[in-house]
This record gives sequence, structure tokens and C-alpha cells, in this order.
Amino acid sequence: MMNIGEAARASGVSAKMIRYYEETGLIPPAGRTGSGYRTYGPKEVQVLRFVRRARDLGFPMEKVGDLLALWRDRERASADVKRLAEGQIEALETRIREMMEMKAALEHLVHACAGDARPDCPILDDLGGRVAANHCSTTKN
Repeated sequence: MMNIGEAARASGVSAKMIRYYEETGLIPPAGRTGSGYRTYGPKEVQVLRFVRRARDLGFPMEKVGDLLALWRDRERASADVKRLAEGQIEALETRIREMMEMKAALEHLVHACAGDARPDCPILDDLGGRVAANHCSTTKN
């Protein structure tokens, strides 16, 4: 049996996150020693690795719980797992699009900023909700 630090090292999940996963019910509470220390075996470490990999793939906590339930259910249909994975791909594509839009907006603001000793700054104007027409035009260097 392992303590929480050893389980954290073996699974790649921090002790803090292991406690959080237990508190939220994502994983069952660990066994306890007579003095109250958590104990983990190979099965629990395997579950933690599963959770870590699902989180690495961007699955939100509730979907990780769904995946864990499917993983434990030997009567499951693989179509159910595939449907969850396809939903995650769609969510990632949406996030990628949103991040590309943020990047483009920020690039535009950076390009509009003179970056000199003057105090006026279109980046800060935009963040503050002000649109300064004289800063929106781009100049060629």
C-alpha cells in the first residue's frame, strides 16, 4: 500500500488534486490506516492515471466521471464512449476557434500600438472599453 505522496508520484496526480477528486466524489474515498492516513493500492493508482489522462485530453470533471463509469461498466457500448469523445473534440474545436479569435484581436491591438514613450495605448484603451479612433489605424513600419 502507498501513502498519498507515493500515489501522487506513481499516478502523476498531485496529492492536492487526489484529495479534491475524493472530496468531489469523482473517485471513491481512499482506505485509511488506523491513524487516519490515506492508503492507495495499484487499483486506485490506475484510476488516478485514468483521471489524469482524461483531464490531459481536456475532459471536464463531469465527463471524466461519465468516462470512469463507462470504464467500470463491462457491459457498456463503445458507442457511448465514442459519443463522449466526439463531444470533447467539438468542445476543443470551439475552444481553439475562440483562442484563435483572441489571438487575432490581440495581434491587431499590438500592431496598432506604437510601443514608444507616449502614454496613449490602444491595448489599454481596448481593455478599458474605450475605442480611440486615432489609435485604430495601422501604420506601416
